[in-house]
Amino acid sequence: MRLPYDLEPRRPKQVGLVVLQADETIEQDMRTLLPSDVELLVSRVPSAEVLTSNTIREMEAHLTAAAALLPRGAQLSVLGYACTSGTAEIGTEKVASLLRLGVGATFTTDPVTALIAALAQLEIRRIALVSPYVQQVSATLRDVLAQANVTVTAFASFEEPLEENVVRISEKSITTASEAVSDHQDVDAVFLSCTNLRTLGAIPIIEEKVGKPILSSNQVLAWHICRQLNATPPREAPGRIFKNL
Repeated sequence: MRLPYDLEPRRPKQVGLVVLQADETIEQDMRTLLPSDVELLVSRVPSAEVLTSNTIREMEAHLTAAAALLPRGAQLSVLGYACTSGTAEIGTEKVASLLRLGVGATFTTDPVTALIAALAQLEIRRIALVSPYVQQVSATLRDVLAQANVTVTAFASFEEPLEENVVRISEKSITTASEAVSDHQDVDAVFLSCTNLRTLGAIPIIEEKVGKPILSSNQVLAWHICRQLNATPPREAPGRIFKNL
């Protein structure tokens, strides 16, 4: 016997995110940073264990296929690529195009686009950059920000090529590095780059100590998603940027 049933409407706020295979952080962060009525759907893209410009660019060939693995029945309000260095290497417009070839969405975003939007909202053009990446990867991100009229006036890197170590860089290490770069007189905010870096616990601590906005890849990505959805973030979402939606 075939049972009768009713279909409920699709949830109005569905977000699709293409996440690196190596990333152990962003899914939990997004569930902390996004409001409870946002349904997060995640696909993974193959990523190397070692971070170099060449291995990062290899993701370009897989982005469309990864996006296409998101549920066919979903109606995505926002579709994002969750990799800061990957976006810098591939380019924001190219990333958006590759994602849309895989699945449709009203808006697209990525950590670089989100950072530039957040800095514009805060009216900030001079930042310190804390990165886990090796020098070549960090240089590409700095060049991309410069093209958006964002100047990196202070820089520090853990220069860790292994993703499995990046995710385990301690909150204390992140806090210490942020305090050091924020001391420069021409620094108006600090950006903690990398979606795999565990930054959420450190952000309010650093902001209180240095008196400047602290931004991170996952934080600005969630902020940008909330902005595109016209959604109110959870009260516990850390950082001054969430007061500027």
